Amino acid sequence: MKKLNVIKIGKKLQSIRRANGYTQEKLAEKIECSTRYIGDIEQDKSKPSYEVLVRICNTFNIGMDEIFSSYLEIKSKEESNVALYGFEKLKQNNKETIVHMIEYFNKNA
Repeated sequence: MKKLNVIKIGKKLQSIRRANGYTQEKLAEKIECSTRYIGDIEQDKSKPSYEVLVRICNTFNIGMDEIFSSYLEIKSKEESNVALYGFEKLKQNNKETIVHMIEYFNKNA
C-alpha cells in the first residue's frame, strides 16, 4: 500500500482512458469539462472533484475502487481489471470467446 499523504491517480486514469480508446478531448467532451483539466488530472497537477470522478466512472463503467486500488487495503485484481477495461466495447462473439476461455482455464485450474 502506498503512503496516504499524497494520492496520485493520474497515470491510472490515463491508463483507463487509453484502454477504452478515448482521447483526452473525447473524455473531456463526454464528462463536460476542459481537455486541459483532463491533462492536468492525468499529470497529477490537479485533483478531480467527486462529480468528475463519478462521471469518469460512469463513462467507463468502473467503480472508484478501480481508480484508488493501490491505496486501498483490499485485495485488488488490478492486472485483470486493466485487461478488461475495453471488454464491454468488444463484439459479442469476441466476448463469448473470452468468457469460454476463462471458463475452460478455471475448470483446469
